[in-house]
Amino acid sequence: MAELTLAQLLDAGVHFGHKAYRWNPKMFPYIYTERNNIHILDLVQSAQLLKEANSYLQSAAEQNKTFLFIGTKRQASTLVAQEAKRCNSYYVNHRWLGGMLTNWITLKSRINRLKELEQQETDEVFNLLPKKEASLRRKELEKLRKHLDGIKTMQAIPDIAIVIDQKRELTAIKECRKLGIPIVSILDTNCDPDLVDIPIPGNDDAVRSIKLILKSLTDSINLGKATLQSY
Repeated sequence: MAELTLAQLLDAGVHFGHKAYRWNPKMFPYIYTERNNIHILDLVQSAQLLKEANSYLQSAAEQNKTFLFIGTKRQASTLVAQEAKRCNSYYVNHRWLGGMLTNWITLKSRINRLKELEQQETDEVFNLLPKKEASLRRKELEKLRKHLDGIKTMQAIPDIAIVIDQKRELTAIKECRKLGIPIVSILDTNCDPDLVDIPIPGNDDAVRSIKLILKSLTDSINLGKATLQSY
């Protein structure tokens, strides 16, 4: 696995944090300096911790662990779905529905409903229904797809969660912690490192930063899966 260089991290803007007044003091060890009231992250630490996260995910993939990517913000949504699919993993890239993990039994019934509606769509059942009923079912299908498409093949709660924006995904993080699911997360300067297991200090707002880090993590998962298949 090719390690990312400091130049690549710098070029993607991984080092840019938030305005200084928005910081979480617990992120102090990962901050290099402050410029124009913006905190700058220490890229040497970011590179090292990203390397450790990659190693952890590769090892987990070699053990056939399952992964759930979580990132519902606009900048991350498309990338989360893309990278999760690339390593045959699960994802939530729109609104996190409370209880997605802690109330898994109930959620499975919604997933079954999604599959049922998709089958009806394939069988062209909608065309046989009255217009109003058909319209209602199509809307229901669209809504369920939006929220559940990335987890519809998930048979049980995942082994590991990969989170893009800790502040935004706090509900998901609380559910993971309650269930003992290890969390790998990009941590911007306004985050709390105590809430995650594998921290990656980095810019969680810029698309280029998110893309670079996510791609690196996905490559590691794929490397582990390739090793597993070669046994």
